[in-house]
Amino acid sequence: MSSPVLPSHSRVRPLGLAQVSLTGGFWHERQAVNASATLAHCESWMERLGWLANFDRVADGTTGPDRPGWPFSDSEVYKLLEALAWESYRSGDPGAEAAIKRLTARIARAQDPDGYLNTCYGHPGRPPRYSDLEGGHELYNTGHLLQAAVARLRTHGEDDLVRLARRAADHVCRVFGPDGRAGICGHPEIEVGLAEFGRATGEDRYVEQARLFLDRRGHGTLRDIPLGRAYFQDDVPVREAEVWRGHAVRALYLAAGAVDVAVERGDDDLLRAVERQWERSVARRTYITGGMGSRHQDEGFGEDWELPPDRAYCETCAGVASVMVSWRLLLATGDVRYADLIERTWYNVIAASPSADGRAFFYANPLHQRVPGRPADPDEVSPRAEGGTRAAWFDVSCCPTNVARTLAGLHGYLATSDDDGLQIHQYAPATIRATLPGGREAAVEVETGYPATGTVRVRIAADAAAPWTLALRVPAWAEGATLSDGGGDGGVRPVAPGVAEVRRAFRAGEVITLDLPVRPRLTRPDPRVDAVRGCVAVERGPEVLCAESGDLPDPAALDALVIDAGAGVRAGPDGGALVRALLPALQDRPWPYTAYRPGTTDRPAHRPASGGGAGWFDLPLRPYHSWARRGPAAMRVWLPVSTPRPPEGE
Repeated sequence: MSSPVLPSHSRVRPLGLAQVSLTGGFWHERQAVNASATLAHCESWMERLGWLANFDRVADGTTGPDRPGWPFSDSEVYKLLEALAWESYRSGDPGAEAAIKRLTARIARAQDPDGYLNTCYGHPGRPPRYSDLEGGHELYNTGHLLQAAVARLRTHGEDDLVRLARRAADHVCRVFGPDGRAGICGHPEIEVGLAEFGRATGEDRYVEQARLFLDRRGHGTLRDIPLGRAYFQDDVPVREAEVWRGHAVRALYLAAGAVDVAVERGDDDLLRAVERQWERSVARRTYITGGMGSRHQDEGFGEDWELPPDRAYCETCAGVASVMVSWRLLLATGDVRYADLIERTWYNVIAASPSADGRAFFYANPLHQRVPGRPADPDEVSPRAEGGTRAAWFDVSCCPTNVARTLAGLHGYLATSDDDGLQIHQYAPATIRATLPGGREAAVEVETGYPATGTVRVRIAADAAAPWTLALRVPAWAEGATLSDGGGDGGVRPVAPGVAEVRRAFRAGEVITLDLPVRPRLTRPDPRVDAVRGCVAVERGPEVLCAESGDLPDPAALDALVIDAGAGVRAGPDGGALVRALLPALQDRPWPYTAYRPGTTDRPAHRPASGGGAGWFDLPLRPYHSWARRGPAAMRVWLPVSTPRPPEGE
């Protein structure tokens, strides 16, 4: 089956990419841009910078100390191959197919006879193989190669890419197996790659090697570094960890691999450990956007409640990895809370990264940008990962290829099935078909303008001889949602957040309509998130909204304005909202602190906010994923309120 993740058993089953097709809307548009622009853009930059030529140099015996790119640049080629495999299958694009064969041929020439494949180590003028497990990324690169091969095997079948990946996996098992070197990679990824490759090929020894890597981690196997072993997730065994810590992408890739191993081995304790880590990390270490990672110094998780908006890192790759973990947990448990986080992360991290033309990207995704970024040069490599400007390419360019592979296979995350029916987790115009036990066909067509509108119509596309259950996720934010069943009693009933079900022997043409309240709403933070205490955010459906400097007379005004939360929030233009905001009349002082006297405050001048003056006005808020699309901008998600309200219950 053409699915990115395919457990041998699970609570709900993923549908193959041939069973789900996007037919329009928000994500279909982004898939189209990904196919027409992003894939070629990524290959062009890797060619230009010599990352592809690294494979040629290995094959030709011309390697040396001047190799371009970081040690992990090979992985970007492999992620691009994975994206091309999903895209070739999705659209039948002959250009994608030609690119797969072109890149595979260059990679295959660089593979050593024993299966080792890497352009940074193990060749003349280069360091020896596996001489830097902490930072060398050799096994990390191989993990991404295996994921590319999984995509190719499930969409095309055995070919040169799959064969070379098999040789590379065999090499890893020989070198790091039970009788080999007891090492692990500083950047987890080989675990999830081996586990999925084992499922795709039917070779259980690859899953077993993934388990072995998992059980070795957390015992101080790697050398210590100034950032600490938590950076590698080598400080605490996976089964004992209570929360995700250290480098966010590493932690999340490891968790994805742990779920795969837990499912394949029937290891309930390991699965519960990842569920426990997900629960605490989501409750205490995750931004309102779904972004993960609050520290720039190590691209990592902070402590509980350490969620500063202006220093949020929220790497795009961490958003991709978060989806990988939540999807696996959803399949294993059927719990729709994982689909809720996927939706939040899709709309507010993954959708935020690429530019409208698919040729520039955010690496980091802060929630408060104090100064507009400088205009990006489309021919320039950005040496930094800070947010503010979407860059055409980065010195560390993991995010563009991660976005590319995610968008190419995104429709595989919309729905699942089980023995009793079909579950729709994400809403987009689509056709969905599943064959249930006993030959029952569950086929539907989804019609919706989501997230711009909250009406989701599910039209039954095939008669059913026997009953089956249609389950629709009601997002956690959707208080007041309703369900109407045009083929049943025709009535409208309220449905609570969670799952709304309809069960019967459906007839083609029947329509079930889910209405989700996507009106703007105010959201306040937990009072322990001290960085945004006294602030509110505005959300609309699954989208987080933000204020941009382009809607203010002065970019610096973003740091001074407050809003009247008591005035509520209204619908605004372009899928946004309007809030009542105030620009206080402030003055600069030689020292930014003054004595506090009870009963006093910086009182604003109540006059119109025209010409940069102070006063109340209607502030438009726009979807966070669209910020900086009109040009460089300052931005903020969390907005101070004019009179902070006490927490509920006080």
